[in-house]
Amino acid sequence: MLSIDKLKKQFKKILSLDAHPGHIATGFAVGVFISFTPFFGLHTPLAIALAFIFRLNKLTCITGAWVNTPLTVVPVLAASHKLGGIILGNRPVHFRVTSLEWSALREHASAIILGGSVIGFFAALAGYALCYWLVIAFRKKDPALVEITDEMEIVGEELD
Repeated sequence: MLSIDKLKKQFKKILSLDAHPGHIATGFAVGVFISFTPFFGLHTPLAIALAFIFRLNKLTCITGAWVNTPLTVVPVLAASHKLGGIILGNRPVHFRVTSLEWSALREHASAIILGGSVIGFFAALAGYALCYWLVIAFRKKDPALVEITDEMEIVGEELD
């Protein structure tokens, strides 16, 4: 079971990575986007694959892919379906989540994928901004990380 102490430890590990805040935040944002896709069970493998392909931080990409939790998946699916239906110009259809298996969602796939992509895009933008800000704020408060910040400024990477 996941405890608050384990979550804090993982959070500190991400914020203190020896990488540029933009690189950390980009990995997280890609993971957040993935978490809003309806490909349940494939979020972590997709995050790992994209992290390798685009040379992103694997830890932050996987962490971002876990943003859409079992508690939020049904409301996100419903919102994705509704938004996708509006964008596609579909007439309103009763949508009931009976199962998260693809066979149960296939009938509504185009609306769910389109709506989930739009929601995921905006969630990824917000996730990038939040993660970037948290890394900067965390590094400013931790004297041990001042050296990393100074080193990145010397090599020309902006932190602000």
